[in-house]
Amino acid sequence: MQEVFDFANEKMEKSLTALHNEFATMRAGRASASLLDKVSVDYYGVPTPVQQMAAVSVSEGRILVIQPWDVSTISTIEKAIQASDLGVNPQDDGKVIRLIFPPLTEEKRKTLAKDVSKYGEEAKVAVRSVRRDCIDKLKKMKKDSEITEDDLHNGEEKMQKITDKFIKRIEEMVEEKEQDIMAI
Repeated sequence: MQEVFDFANEKMEKSLTALHNEFATMRAGRASASLLDKVSVDYYGVPTPVQQMAAVSVSEGRILVIQPWDVSTISTIEKAIQASDLGVNPQDDGKVIRLIFPPLTEEKRKTLAKDVSKYGEEAKVAVRSVRRDCIDKLKKMKKDSEITEDDLHNGEEKMQKITDKFIKRIEEMVEEKEQDIMAI
């Protein structure tokens, strides 16, 4: 029966990690190297993440500096950034690319906060889906006489406690990200 709980913890933890990664790629008024996580460059026919082709650093809070290891890839990296949904135009001086992030408008902040809530709800749905699958496994174990009725009842209670713990963590992550976005 413990393997069911271990499975639930592992899957629910993956939902939290996915949510964390999604939040990392959202712009909150400051430049962050993680904003480029979803940007891939066509490098000799292979989609390659920008971080594998260049040194990425934050300068002055709102400026992201990308310094390619191979200067000939500047235009390719620039085109990939323009094609992405970052919403900034890259500026290059032949050696480095600069991404200057303007301050977020109030309307954009509210839109991002709604997106944060949406991603949080999706993570909660994923966690609840894992709970449902695990409770089904416990019921099957009861049906196959591997566990008793009391074990099933206790297992369902334990599964609910695990689920509640992860839902609480998701809500904390959502609240923290919303505050980060709405902060001026």
